[in-house]
Amino acid sequence: SAGAGFSASISQSKLNFRYQELRNGTKNFDTSNKLGQGSYGTVYKAVLPDGREVAVKRLFLNTRQWIDQFLNEVDLINCLHHKNLVKLLGRSTDGPESLLVYEYYFNKSLDQIIFDHSRAKVLHWEKRLDIIQGVAEGLSYLHEESEIRIIHRDIKASNVLLDDNFKPKITDFGRARSFAEGLIHLSTGVAGTLGYMAPEYVFHGHLTEKVDLYSFGVLILEVVTGQRCSSEVGSQGRKSFLARVCN
Repeated sequence: SAGAGFSASISQSKLNFRYQELRNGTKNFDTSNKLGQGSYGTVYKAVLPDGREVAVKRLFLNTRQWIDQFLNEVDLINCLHHKNLVKLLGRSTDGPESLLVYEYYFNKSLDQIIFDHSRAKVLHWEKRLDIIQGVAEGLSYLHEESEIRIIHRDIKASNVLLDDNFKPKITDFGRARSFAEGLIHLSTGVAGTLGYMAPEYVFHGHLTEKVDLYSFGVLILEVVTGQRCSSEVGSQGRKSFLARVCN
């Protein structure tokens, strides 16, 4: 079954986390420890009994669809090793719900800095360029250098974490898809975040690396301008983010 390979190796002590310890470490998933939301779950900061800080992802619902995405992330990210991708530490399966455990990054996600006027000041142009380059290197690895060819499908500011030195780490692989060698594109259901999705993917459902590249282009504009791609649209009667930038 999906995730079976990783399930076998998860029994190793360094990859296996006890549910109760993670629950206690998040103070029973208290909102004060909430770090953000992924494509199918909420992420919390947890402090383990030994004092180590980790990030814990909890499913929204324990339905077949969410569990499939959970196992998809486990399978994919367990095969990936790159300095600009988030590191999976393990998971917990001994409780009433399955949890993923990742490295915790002090500066949290990129969106929490670049869209906050007071915090954005710490990101001078050199650091912003480093973030853009780091995300590009992570995508290049996913598309061309890893053992399996992977399209992330949800590149956005909230899915880029920043470590103590503001180095970027791409996270949230629940919507990612792998390609067999030689395929030009996949025909699949559309998934992603409005504002970041390539128009041709939305209309035709043809998945290629260009889907990630379009999202990456929007992300670059956000990093440079400090404006959200989804802001000031619709009811306010203003031009969309991309229309304003292009003008």
